[in-house]
Amino acid sequence: QVQLMESGGGAVPAGGSLRLSCAASGDTPSIRYLAWFRQRPGEEREGVAVIYTIGDRTYYADSVKGRFTISQDNTKNLLLLQMNGLKPEDTAMYYCAADTLTPIMTAAQALGGKTYNYWGQGTQVTVSS
Repeated sequence: QVQLMESGGGAVPAGGSLRLSCAASGDTPSIRYLAWFRQRPGEEREGVAVIYTIGDRTYYADSVKGRFTISQDNTKNLLLLQMNGLKPEDTAMYYCAADTLTPIMTAAQALGGKTYNYWGQGTQVTVSS
């Protein structure tokens, strides 16, 4: 079992920055992929960024490339998402997710979200224009 808890959301003006954190606990050595997803009201969940925990390979949605950076702090079992140059369209609930079962995924699979078996409760990000 893995538990995930997000923090760091908030309200910022366009162009601002936020850093989201996701604290992982439980059977953390079993985690293969860690990811951030987001969901706007009335829309489907969208993959934002993924990190492969063995080797630090990363994948990003086109909409956030060059603005967001995903990283992991293994000593603290933390997943981080540094968000710079925020836009109003980044407003959403952001969720942390972990996959402990899938050995290898393509970028599309990793950002697709269908294989993740653990999810956090989410943290709200609001960007005003």
